[in-house]
Amino acid sequence: MAVGEIIGINISERRGTQKKEISEVDLVKGFGLENDAHGGNWHRQVSLLSFEKITEFNERGARVGNGAFGENIIVSGVDLRQLPVGSQIRIGQAELVVTQIGKECHKHCQIYARVGDCIMPREGIFAVVVVAGHIKKGDKLEVV
Repeated sequence: MAVGEIIGINISERRGTQKKEISEVDLVKGFGLENDAHGGNWHRQVSLLSFEKITEFNERGARVGNGAFGENIIVSGVDLRQLPVGSQIRIGQAELVVTQIGKECHKHCQIYARVGDCIMPREGIFAVVVVAGHIKKGDKLEVV
């Protein structure tokens, strides 16, 4: 079982706006992060990205902050990209199931326009909430 740590939690109150960092949130079954504009009854309720991948990207001169890629949860210690669809993730009492690895980027984001690359389409993963729970920065994330 792989174990990581939650480094950041980000939400946006409206679609099309940058996510802002928060210290804790409720994960709502069948929805995603409470008050996040991208939550809902669909297969990409929660987006996750590895802290190490963000760090590597920034070391190439990008200088992007938490939430800039649209990620909800930043995790250290687990290479999320290696998890297959169907993987179960537990954070405290909450449980997620991975539904998608990466995503197609139909139009390039501001990061791509500025730097010429974006890691979310190939490194980000998406999940649905199957068991509700409260999470906070510093919590352990376990791949079951």
